[in-house]
Amino acid sequence: MPEHKALLEVDNVTLRFGGLTALDQVSFEIREGEILGLIGPNGAGKTTCFNAMTGVYQVTSGEIRFDGARLAKMKRYKITKLGMARTFQNIRLFKSMTVLENVMVGTDAHSKVGFWDALLRTPRHRRTEAASREEAMRLLALVGIKARPDELAANLSYGDQRRLEIARAMATGPKLLCLDEPAAGFNPAEKAKLMELIRKVRDEGYTVLLIEHDMRLVMGVTDRIVVLEFGKKIAEGSPAEIRDNPAVIAAYLGVDEEDAS
Repeated sequence: MPEHKALLEVDNVTLRFGGLTALDQVSFEIREGEILGLIGPNGAGKTTCFNAMTGVYQVTSGEIRFDGARLAKMKRYKITKLGMARTFQNIRLFKSMTVLENVMVGTDAHSKVGFWDALLRTPRHRRTEAASREEAMRLLALVGIKARPDELAANLSYGDQRRLEIARAMATGPKLLCLDEPAAGFNPAEKAKLMELIRKVRDEGYTVLLIEHDMRLVMGVTDRIVVLEFGKKIAEGSPAEIRDNPAVIAAYLGVDEEDAS
């Protein structure tokens, strides 16, 4: 794919919790318009890195920049407003709200309607609400669940709840969509559909960061892959390069690099 500018830069980041070093001088970048996979064995530091990027954790040293802005000590809602959205390993939907309402909540991230507009239901508020509803329906169509806007989120199948969470994240208007193990609990057919959806999302103009354990899915959908082990980056490259990398094979199989080679 053609070279694009770096949208997110992780620059020599170290993150410690007391005496535990969760990330150790990790550096990589995510380029506009690509699907980047962040992988590694259990405990490698993938989700920790994810959380540092999205403002859950503050790094001990190093720097994370998003679209040129430094994220140090930035509040999570401000990072969302900058254009970074995420899903979670454990689905976090508003289960007692409808499918449509869940996605419309996401559009509020960039709403300029004030308290009195909402209270008095001014023309400005009605226009904003109509636009929000239209955008929510567009996103539900994109992820494949447009037919059930009035269904309670709690009544959706597990797979459709995952799709709904992706739609809600996209409703915030992100430049970068971060997916944290979106295939968890999926059967092979659902994973195939998820791969199609991730490609479709990228084709819509979004940049995607994917954390995922399923190597078949990662290898089949990403443009580049970064590999972590014990908090350190051990490899970076195309799916073909990562598949044949002795250090990566050793990390996943629990053998040394010489045997992996």
